[in-house]
Amino acid sequence: MRIGILISGRGSNMVAIVDAVKAGEIPDSEVAVVISDKPNAAGLAKARDRGVETVIVERKGRSRHEHDAEIVSELEKRNVELVCLAGYMRLLSRDFIEAFPNKIINIHPSLLPAFPGLDAQKQALERGVKTTGCTVHFVNEDLDAGQIILQRVVKVSDDDTVETLSARILEQEHIAYVDAVNRLTTKSLSTEI
Repeated sequence: MRIGILISGRGSNMVAIVDAVKAGEIPDSEVAVVISDKPNAAGLAKARDRGVETVIVERKGRSRHEHDAEIVSELEKRNVELVCLAGYMRLLSRDFIEAFPNKIINIHPSLLPAFPGLDAQKQALERGVKTTGCTVHFVNEDLDAGQIILQRVVKVSDDDTVETLSARILEQEHIAYVDAVNRLTTKSLSTEI
């Protein structure tokens, strides 16, 4: 399975996937490309350090449709079969989603459908929940609303801050994302909705 990963920042989930592929934890797979919409994303250097091709497709002054079309083109040039959003901070257009039907996945730092969108950890603390976690899900046109693939639970401590809770959730994200990609690439989970 040829995997394309989209990032906007530090790329820690991208690193988890790339390292798992290289270690054979995600068999019969290759990370074909890492694409960032931000030229200064820290994850780009991490991908290059791991021997993965990187591409920058900046948003600057372009519509979402134009920007997405260029990313789709870059993914198609490399015969990507599965697209992983790893801290990619832009909603995808209908055209992008239709180019890779049921082949785009995302990870979110909450137990969806709870706390979609930005600042999920802060939302969880403000609501006083006792458990939160992370969710790997298929991407559709609605924000954080696609079919859930798997979730991992994280307990919330009384003394948690956004930072401490985020750090514990991130540890689980790395495990969950690798597990989900492994299931998809080994066909132990159907990619059909």
